[in-house]
Amino acid sequence: MNTSESIKEIAAAISKAQASMTGAKKDSNNPFFKSSYADLSAVMEAISQPFADNGLSFVQSPGFDEGLVSVTTRIMHLSGEWIEGTTVLPPTKNDAQGYGSAITYAKRYGLQAMAGVPSVDDDGNAAVKHSEDKKPARINRKKGQLYIKEIETLLEAEDGLGLRQLNDEIKLDEAMMNHVWSFFDTAQKTAAKALLHSVRDAASNKD
Repeated sequence: MNTSESIKEIAAAISKAQASMTGAKKDSNNPFFKSSYADLSAVMEAISQPFADNGLSFVQSPGFDEGLVSVTTRIMHLSGEWIEGTTVLPPTKNDAQGYGSAITYAKRYGLQAMAGVPSVDDDGNAAVKHSEDKKPARINRKKGQLYIKEIETLLEAEDGLGLRQLNDEIKLDEAMMNHVWSFFDTAQKTAAKALLHSVRDAASNKD
């Protein structure tokens, strides 16, 4: 993270803004998982009034380097002080749509992280409930088939970022995780691991 020479004023302003922020509402739907998430507009809505009330604003600038997409988010204060950070991601596909999606993704997570906006969700409660439930897990086989088809599509498109996001979703249910990946042969699992490692290594090398 980079900052102006002094951050005394902006630090105080961000602290006040965060005290009045509500969580970013999860109002965008994922058709594959029947779940929702906070999109970029929801994050912007969450910070809009608190920022305005405390003399804060932000700008975001996209960049491209060695096949990676980056978005630098700078939060500014009316005093002239500023802080900024950069989010780096590989595009899902090597085309305009892939780069556009990566930019939007980086803008959302970059702004949410820099402003300190919490997401309104129940992931923590879901994790606790899962750990406390001692009954044998029941598999939603229809949902499992959706996961399997999506993995097949991502493997065919060599979409490492999409596969990572999907795999993180499936990991929330260990039984579903085992069920889904049991449908894939060794070659497919090897290809999936290679894609996941490429996304991780790309982000690490950029840092």
